[in-house]
Amino acid sequence: MMRIAIVCLHTSPAEDPGAGDAGGMNVMVLHQAQALAALGHQVDVFTRRSSPDDPPSRTLAPGLTLHTLHAGPEHPVPKGDHERFVDEFRDQLAGFGPYDVVHSHHWFSGMAALPLARAWDAPHVQSFHSIAADPSTPLSEGERPESPGRMAGEAHLARQSDAVVAISHAEARTVVRRLGGDADRVVVVPPGVDSTMFHPAEAASPRPGSILVAARLQPLKGIDLAIEAVAALCDRLGPDGERPELVVSGAASADFDGYVDELVALATGLGVADRVRFLGPQSRTDLARLMRTSRLVLVPSHSETYGLVALEAAASGVPVVAAASGGLREAVVDGATGLVIDGRDPQVWAAAMHRVFTDHALAERLGQAGRRRAQDLDWSRSARGLLAVYGATCGVCAR
Repeated sequence: MMRIAIVCLHTSPAEDPGAGDAGGMNVMVLHQAQALAALGHQVDVFTRRSSPDDPPSRTLAPGLTLHTLHAGPEHPVPKGDHERFVDEFRDQLAGFGPYDVVHSHHWFSGMAALPLARAWDAPHVQSFHSIAADPSTPLSEGERPESPGRMAGEAHLARQSDAVVAISHAEARTVVRRLGGDADRVVVVPPGVDSTMFHPAEAASPRPGSILVAARLQPLKGIDLAIEAVAALCDRLGPDGERPELVVSGAASADFDGYVDELVALATGLGVADRVRFLGPQSRTDLARLMRTSRLVLVPSHSETYGLVALEAAASGVPVVAAASGGLREAVVDGATGLVIDGRDPQVWAAAMHRVFTDHALAERLGQAGRRRAQDLDWSRSARGLLAVYGATCGVCAR
């Protein structure tokens, strides 16, 4: 048995994704932690207390405990502000331990936990989930440094951690090329998916003409492109054709207050305000239901280290149309489980969506292939990949 500390300073893995700063990272951290505990390890997850109602600790599963530490105000704050709480969070975290391994998620967590891992004589493993782009690089759109120390902090962690776990080969290349990480210490451990929760609809169930986008509502996620593409698709289908509805699941984070109003104004200007529906963040169960009853899932992000939503859509047997950015090229197999689009021309996206909408054999083939692939990618497999990394860094044989 290993005693594992998982540090996730700025957002709780117990939060439903799509609200605030909760997204695919929250899903991945929680499910990997649950799978590690199910394999017999003792797992403690640490996050910042963002509400006075948060208990200091609670058991999420046998062997898995979530701790909320006092650092900064007990209410949600913009993501970039969390750099101010790193030292206070580290002071609180120091009261726990020692651990056999410390695994930090996002750079705030790593800056808090790396010195403690050294004090505990434990290896430090870093996962980034997103990496800041220098303003001069082509990747800078929607991916700016969020706080003053981010770029230097990420480079420090990439070079000083005992291992860096990337969730795609695209992210691994970024860690090496942009942050100067040692390629020998960067390991790819893909995420998994719950193929029981995310499953296809009953064959007899009618599919409405809905297109789903599930993401935090911020410019990086490209919701504006989704609206523009749906407007172009409606034009292609003509006045007598089926006018699809774009369903948007998610909410704006504190950093992008007012962004929803911008999206509504865009839809209104394009004449599709009646075809765009904002649902707000959904529970995991409700999101799974939305996916399996959709005709198509869009992932138009400017950048994704992987794109867990695309894998969840595949598990649901639903075709995906995704941007050719970052790890989405690995999450979606172009032409097999979905369509991957280079560029951000709404007309090109509309043409791809039109193919899926009108070619039922293609849609069925993509959905079935996606389901088969997703069933091979479960969370236990992902956790075992982590244990191999942990074992290599601390000399403990992974189970």
